[in-house]
Parts: sequence; C-alpha cells; structure tokens
Amino acid sequence: MSTLQALIFDVDGTLADTESVHLQAFNHAFADQGLDWHWDEALYTQLLEISGGKERMTHYWKQVHPTMKDIVGSGLTDTIEHLHALKTAAYESAVQSGAVKLRPGVLDIIHSAHKQGLRLAIATTTSPVNIAVLLRNAIGPDWKDLFVVIEDASTAPKKKPHPQVYVQTLARLGLPSGQCLAIEDSSNGLRAAMAAGLKTLITQNRFTAHHDFSGALQVLPDLGGISVEQLHTWHQQ
Repeated sequence: MSTLQALIFDVDGTLADTESVHLQAFNHAFADQGLDWHWDEALYTQLLEISGGKERMTHYWKQVHPTMKDIVGSGLTDTIEHLHALKTAAYESAVQSGAVKLRPGVLDIIHSAHKQGLRLAIATTTSPVNIAVLLRNAIGPDWKDLFVVIEDASTAPKKKPHPQVYVQTLARLGLPSGQCLAIEDSSNGLRAAMAAGLKTLITQNRFTAHHDFSGALQVLPDLGGISVEQLHTWHQQ
C-alpha cells in the first residue's frame, strides 16, 4: 500500500472561508460599473457550480440576457475582464483588512505536515493574486516556502471539475496519485481530484454542504482537531 507523501490543497472554501468575501467583491464591481446585478447568497451558492470568476459572470450574463449577441466579438470579453479586475482588487483589499481567516485546523496541519516531511502543494483554479494575498496575510511573507508546487488559474486554465490542475500538480510533484491526498470543499473539486486518481478529504462549508460528496475519503466540517497521523490513517484505508 502506498505511503502518504504529499498533501494537495484547494484554496477557496478549503484553506479559508473566502466565498462570502468574494461575493461582496463581485457586488462591489457590479455597483461600480452601474450594473443592476446583485447576487445574494442563495444565488451565489448556485453560481458556485460554475468554477472560475470570469466563467461565473459570463454564465450569469447569458442567463440574464439570453438573446444577447456580442457582434464585434470582444465587448462581452472586455467587460468581463474589467469587472473581474475590479472584483479582484476589492477582494484583495478586504483580505488585507483582515476580512478572511484560515479555517480551523488548516495552519496546524500545514505546519505539522511540513515539519514531518510531507510535501505540500496547492491545486486551485483561482488567480495567483488571490492566493498570494490570502496566504501572505495568514501565514506571512515566506508562505511560498511551505509549498513545493503551486498550480492555479494562470497555469491550469481548464476549470474544475476538469482534472487538469491536479494532473499538472502530480506531474510537478513527481509522485503517483496513490501517494498523495487532496483536500477539497466542493463537488467540482472532488470530481477533479478523483478524476486524477486522488483520494480526497472534504471539509465542507455552508456554500457546499448540499453537494454530492460520493467517493470522498472523509467528509468533515473542518480540519479542527485533525492530526497528520489521522490523515495517514485515513489515506491507508
């Protein structure tokens, strides 16, 4: 049986409860541009079925205006890019002001696993700036020293549930999937990880508690009180 050698973390909703702050940032961008869009939590929970901020906005736009045609071929794309830039700036500002904290147990697991020689990686389809601002504020300026591989939206453009980000992470780790454990919070993330052959631990949150987590190794409310030894035990099951 393969021994656990690496932990691979998703970011949004897994490392931190970021989604409510992302939601506020989206609405800030919409208001800034004079759009009459306003996403409440119920709608945003549905929209989270679409991975990726730009993809989420494009999906919603097509729902609101199903007959809209982008005649010149760039209007919709340019608008989405601009909205996403505004949203990212608002999110970054909120995180820097302390609006987001790591979820229970996350920091303990990261530091304990690192000290015990497990390799740590990030496999997310969020943007590099979102990862950096979150972990710089939560861990410190040397946060990158803890992670040997970081795959994100800039390196893996195919969004979860496509397994691209996990396949690339495994390739860069140089490890077989059987020696790694993915930690996720959503059904899209679970499907992506499982498609890459990874055993997957789910730490659900209020935005994903209703998801189908069939096939997950364990489904937990968070990592509070969970030890690296427990992860080893679950991985061996």
